[in-house]
Amino acid sequence: MKRLKHMLVASLVAATFWGGSSALAAGLSADALLSSNGQILADVSTLAGIGDFEDENGDALSAAFRAPGSVIQLQDGSILVADTRNHLIRKISGGKVTTFAGPEVVVTKNSQGFPTGGLVDGKSSEAFFNEPIGLAIDAKGNVYVADSANNAIRKVDTNGQVSTLAGNGVPGNKDGKGAEASFNHPSDVAATADGTVYVADSLNHVIRKISVDGSVSTLNAASNRAIQIRPGEASFTGEYQDGSLAAAKFNEPAGLVLDSKGNLFISDTGNQRIRYIDLQSGTVTTVAGSTPVVSNNTIYDKNALYAGGDFADGEALKAKFDFPKGLAVTSEGGVLIADSLNHAIRYLLDGKLSTIAGTVTTGETDGVEQAAQFYNPNDVLMTAQGNIVVADSSNNKIRKVAPYQLPANLENNQQVKVVNGDKVISFDSQPEIQDGRTMVPVRAISEAFGYGVKYVEQAGKSVVQLIKDDVTVELTIGETGVVRKKVGRDDIKQVTDVSPYVKQDRTYVPVRFFAEQIGLDVQWDAAHHIAILRTKSYVK
Repeated sequence: MKRLKHMLVASLVAATFWGGSSALAAGLSADALLSSNGQILADVSTLAGIGDFEDENGDALSAAFRAPGSVIQLQDGSILVADTRNHLIRKISGGKVTTFAGPEVVVTKNSQGFPTGGLVDGKSSEAFFNEPIGLAIDAKGNVYVADSANNAIRKVDTNGQVSTLAGNGVPGNKDGKGAEASFNHPSDVAATADGTVYVADSLNHVIRKISVDGSVSTLNAASNRAIQIRPGEASFTGEYQDGSLAAAKFNEPAGLVLDSKGNLFISDTGNQRIRYIDLQSGTVTTVAGSTPVVSNNTIYDKNALYAGGDFADGEALKAKFDFPKGLAVTSEGGVLIADSLNHAIRYLLDGKLSTIAGTVTTGETDGVEQAAQFYNPNDVLMTAQGNIVVADSSNNKIRKVAPYQLPANLENNQQVKVVNGDKVISFDSQPEIQDGRTMVPVRAISEAFGYGVKYVEQAGKSVVQLIKDDVTVELTIGETGVVRKKVGRDDIKQVTDVSPYVKQDRTYVPVRFFAEQIGLDVQWDAAHHIAILRTKSYVK
């Protein structure tokens, strides 16, 4: 048996890109199987978390998180999670969730009964964090934490010791060395191989740099746009300006990641854009996202904190986001984006923006591409194994987006083949193409999905009934159309452009129309004559 040699599905080759949310990254689009409209085929499942707003270690699918904010991958393949509202760094490995840094037992709780954080260095099991939300790793395996409510950048070294790299627990905007520096709600970090750390200092609207000696500097200009929060009370907020790095302005930057050149992609969250800092040339450009000019030749409504968010794929500089946050790079030069209030995972590649998974509708449904749902995804990671891992914050879960791969035992020939997920469906008679539609023997396809087959006569016509529990799918021999019947509901009729027929004592039916009636996603790989059937949505 020969394996397919030229499928778009290929093994994913890891490349080392230290920093941001993605310690290890791989290609995506070039290695993925694409639908007829260019959509990357992918399956979304739950990697860890039961969905409860709790703190529970143990089996990954029974564990509990509180608003996980970030994910990175360690060199051994395990996943670290910034469990923001539990004030912990958790670890997912071997199907188990454990505590990586922070106390195992809740020490103090607030008036609502939730854990409270603190700022204590020392042994990882005795250290305290306060709403850690961003993670990064350097080439030596040291982990850096944007400890947001402590207004500090913390470090967990390879010996399990936690220290404060910069900041002192008090919000501010001051450069300096170590504890002399101050931050205001830092949301993400990116680390170079030598331990230089970049910080998205969100409420200061700036990008900071921490040198290896602990010295903190500010890379871009401060914002001076003032708005009225309420009558008699004003506040400074972010702005938008490209150009030289020294003069550039941001609005609550919340995510950042280093690319292969050592430059930075930034989620400029309040401006609904993805920006790029070329550290060598000292320039800032917008690479994706747009918002209309609304008043006074600005992108902000009067007294608005942020530019208006929206949703649109397509040309990058015309695309739209709604509070983009965590980022990850791929070896093909693309950028994965956790588009938090669009509840979707987006992908920027070659000047185009597409949606990998999720819709603007909130939910926690697992399934394929846009049939899957997220709720405020805050960060995204591409693993060395070629899967996307998502910190699905408001679902209190860690999700996995796996690019779909065809079964390994497909033969490399021009015969029509049908697969159900990762399994090849066997037929006693060869499927064939009729009027541009894939026709399959009815008994084999129905049995593959647990449906029984029954033939009845209705008004002198031969009708094939596919029956499972209280659902019946009817197709009439020699006539177009399919009818789905369910007990207690009205019949659903669908127009088709091809009819079932009998050939050599086998009844052939159009696989697409049957499959869609029972809730399956159907894709056609024309180059290799493969019909791909997958369950649209499911909850594990």
